[in-house]
Amino acid sequence: MRAEILSVGTELLLGQIVDTNANYLAQQLPALGLDLYYVSQIGDNLGRLADAFRRGLERSDVLISTGGLGPTEDDLTREAIAQVFGETPEVQPQLEAQLREFFVRRGRSMPARNVKQATTIPSCTYLPNPVGTAPGWWVEREGKVIVAMPGVPHEMHKMWLEQAQPRLAQLITGGAIVSRTLKLAGVGESHAEEALGELTRSSNPTLATYAKSDGIHVRLTAKADTAVAATQLIDAFEPRVRERVTEWVYGTENDDFPSVVGALLRRKGLSLSVAESATGGQLASLITEAPGASDYFVAGYVAYSRAAKEALGVPKDVLDAHGTVARETTQALAAAAREKARTDIAIATTGNAGPTASEDQPLGILHIVVDLQGRQVCQQTRYSTTRTEYKRRGALEALHLLWRELR
Repeated sequence: MRAEILSVGTELLLGQIVDTNANYLAQQLPALGLDLYYVSQIGDNLGRLADAFRRGLERSDVLISTGGLGPTEDDLTREAIAQVFGETPEVQPQLEAQLREFFVRRGRSMPARNVKQATTIPSCTYLPNPVGTAPGWWVEREGKVIVAMPGVPHEMHKMWLEQAQPRLAQLITGGAIVSRTLKLAGVGESHAEEALGELTRSSNPTLATYAKSDGIHVRLTAKADTAVAATQLIDAFEPRVRERVTEWVYGTENDDFPSVVGALLRRKGLSLSVAESATGGQLASLITEAPGASDYFVAGYVAYSRAAKEALGVPKDVLDAHGTVARETTQALAAAAREKARTDIAIATTGNAGPTASEDQPLGILHIVVDLQGRQVCQQTRYSTTRTEYKRRGALEALHLLWRELR
């Protein structure tokens, strides 16, 4: 079956945001047996949007749109679909009540303009959105399907995985498709694929790797007549995959790296502090993304200047001998943080995020030290990237170094 993606929003055409939704969906469709032929971006204009839906229905079997389901006047996806099918949107009382309850749970009253998000047409089945105010639309007419989802990425991802993907799987195969994801840290995508070898060519289950912000995701997907049978295929295949990448696997679907590391610290009864220079607070931010981080995380210090490092407890002679960016300085910074916060473990970072290099501070260099009750583990790496990405990747790498030592 032929598929098409429509990304809705003038901000896409102006280059103000990157269309990550289309990229995500394009990766999802092959597992469903859908061939993606077209990806289009359309601004917030009713006429052009309706034309895009008409054109899509002429040449594709499944049309998936993201965006344009908000409450404002320029959110026009619902109106465009209604126009194409010649149907009139009407407010659904049950859906309106659910939206009002969404606002009540957040201690707010629903603005009048949000009522528009409770509208559907006779041909439409709405798709629940548990994390936002924009329900999706599922429309089937004359053998064609339109799936309209919100443009906010995390809302779209959840709706896709819990609502749209299972419906499409049932429609397309008459059976079931089950996916499972293994999450890896401390390895690049090419090295992961090399380790997986011939398993990447498996036909059922299939295996695919994706580079994500929290590491490499390895997705296993199986097709069968029933969900139970598909799950059994995954269960039999997963041990073979894990055997190849076991040293890097930190979790599955719903696991996030900060929570995994936090669980290790909690289980071992260890406390943690950090002293950051190069990562500028990003590491502490990452650690505290885990619920209950206060169980083990005591303090975070951003010792950016030489004076701040001295104030935290880095000896002057170390700074005189090695400067502010060096393995020895990072070691002293970790020891100082552990002593000041009175924790079992401390992590420290120093480096040069750029954009310029100096004789003693190569561009992109990053020093990480994990101090585990006086035993120090050091790592040096280099990144060629933006300052923002340098800090994000550096924080993740520092947390990975700790994870590697704890597990």
